[in-house]
Amino acid sequence: MGKGKYAARKLMNNRDKFRWSDSKFLRRALRLNVKADPLSGAPMGRAIVLEKVGVEAKQPNSAIRKCVRIQLIKNGRQVTAFCPGDGAINYIDEHDEVTVERIGGRMGGAKGDIPGVRFKVTAVNNLSLREMVIGRREKPMR
Repeated sequence: MGKGKYAARKLMNNRDKFRWSDSKFLRRALRLNVKADPLSGAPMGRAIVLEKVGVEAKQPNSAIRKCVRIQLIKNGRQVTAFCPGDGAINYIDEHDEVTVERIGGRMGGAKGDIPGVRFKVTAVNNLSLREMVIGRREKPMR
């Protein structure tokens, strides 16, 4: 690779060419992360609860993590979301409208011992799930 006095054009062209070998540049340039993301790049999304499901924790833990299967309103995609808090699943019923956000795992993946779950429920019928769990607010009837 030339580093001479007149090598600027060659260096620029090589930089343009070899950037496509960088996986992070490739995914950013082709917007693959946004296309693969159910929330399409948004920080939160609204969804309708389809069913309550229990997800078994990965080894070495042994538990059934309480999750809900939801359908996003913006694009109709179905995902699983975790319900954080002791007894939080009891405040969520089928056909409720929930707000979900990313759960915060590495590289946009699942977090902790919950396999394949990348989202968490933050609000039910526009009321904070945490407020209901700690007993500060009652769940509103729609």
